[in-house]
Amino acid sequence: MKGFYGVIGLVYMVTTSFYISPKAVVKNENVNITKTERITDTKSEKNTTTAVSSSEALYQSIEFDPEHELNYEVFSKALTGFENLKKAGLLTDESHLLTICDFSMSSNTKRLWVIDLNDKKVVFNSLVAHGKNTGEEFATNFSNTESSRQSSMGFYITDATYQGDNGYSLRLLGMDKGFNDAAYRRAIVMHGADYVSDAFAAVHKRIGRSWGCPAVPRELSQSMINTIKGRNLLFIYYPDQNYLSSSEWLKA
Repeated sequence: MKGFYGVIGLVYMVTTSFYISPKAVVKNENVNITKTERITDTKSEKNTTTAVSSSEALYQSIEFDPEHELNYEVFSKALTGFENLKKAGLLTDESHLLTICDFSMSSNTKRLWVIDLNDKKVVFNSLVAHGKNTGEEFATNFSNTESSRQSSMGFYITDATYQGDNGYSLRLLGMDKGFNDAAYRRAIVMHGADYVSDAFAAVHKRIGRSWGCPAVPRELSQSMINTIKGRNLLFIYYPDQNYLSSSEWLKA
């Protein structure tokens, strides 16, 4: 009998050694669930990190002078126009210079930027004049009419240079119908002027004004014109809602 009970005990030990505890199963399931949740969280964090627009990334990569930093919204609009004009074949594939005049700013500040989009750097940052009848220190009135002596907002493509009454000058082709497309006929050009200077502003409380041309400091004019001539883009910005909502070049 002792031998019989011994055999029975041995069989019981062998069979129960293959029994899997329910607790062990639950524990393993918990481990798997935890791992899945962690992977999901990591993926969400990655998506959040990459949700930055290409225009914002480009803007952040450009080293602006902290005291004369271009507004991002203005830059974004200029870049949209640049890309649309390229798609339309009005700018060449080699075009990589973007000139922006922010006429919402005081004329006593450096409100013109020439940006090299390839090298992601500011090539020029300077004063720029608006038209005599556009306003005093601040621009308020714009026109596309001859003899108005007012500035015209919108996108321009730089053309050829010439020697005129104001010296070395750059012809501009207005791209916005009804807003600046009369620029060539009106002789709206970029040129240098002695009245575009801090010295003039110190005496007159503002820099001088042109007859509608984006005039720049005399000492910078030749080098700036030679840099941006030949089918590059110039954008004269002003927060006019009629223009901003109707320009074909600002359509995203």
